[in-house]
Amino acid sequence: MDSASGTGGTGPTGSTGGEGPSSTATTIEGGGAEGSTAAPSPPPSRYVAQKRRDWNTFLQYLNNHKPPLTLGRCSGAHVIEFMKYLDQFGKTKVHVTSCPCFGQPNPSAPCACQLKQAWGSLDALIGRLRAAYEENGGKPESNPFGAKAVRIYLREVRESQAKARGIPYEKKKRKRPSTTIADAGSSLGASGGDGEDGGDAC
Repeated sequence: MDSASGTGGTGPTGSTGGEGPSSTATTIEGGGAEGSTAAPSPPPSRYVAQKRRDWNTFLQYLNNHKPPLTLGRCSGAHVIEFMKYLDQFGKTKVHVTSCPCFGQPNPSAPCACQLKQAWGSLDALIGRLRAAYEENGGKPESNPFGAKAVRIYLREVRESQAKARGIPYEKKKRKRPSTTIADAGSSLGASGGDGEDGGDAC
């Protein structure tokens, strides 16, 4: 049910009143508005629009927090709390270890396991919020969305969901520039460098 990765991050925006905090967005982002020019400004890209909705949702979450939180007092722990809050809007079923469907990518029978936000949705969401925080005046060194605890939490969610759904998340390994080195070796061999490469060249 990986399709939820694309929509998991957007679900809570509508559910928590994504249209409601638009006035907040105007206050915070008003400094960067360019609507005063005569020429009509192009509509924002899908990424920019989604980032703005996510930012508004997070600000509304802070306002509704008990006790209310200000952005300056927000920490990585609050960001993790926010991600757990978003699970109620998730569309990805994550099986518990006692469930017969645990570890099966395509279970044949329904179960009562809870729906949660997919790891991909949370990872993309945090990336957008991290950018939005700095775009709205936050300092990179104090960015709560880039905190180590947030990265650890996301890694744990990825690993647990991979086990529960039987879908491994393979980390892409960076390929060494072996081709470039081989080419360099061939050039050296052709000019009388390494004997083996020189033999291959012949």
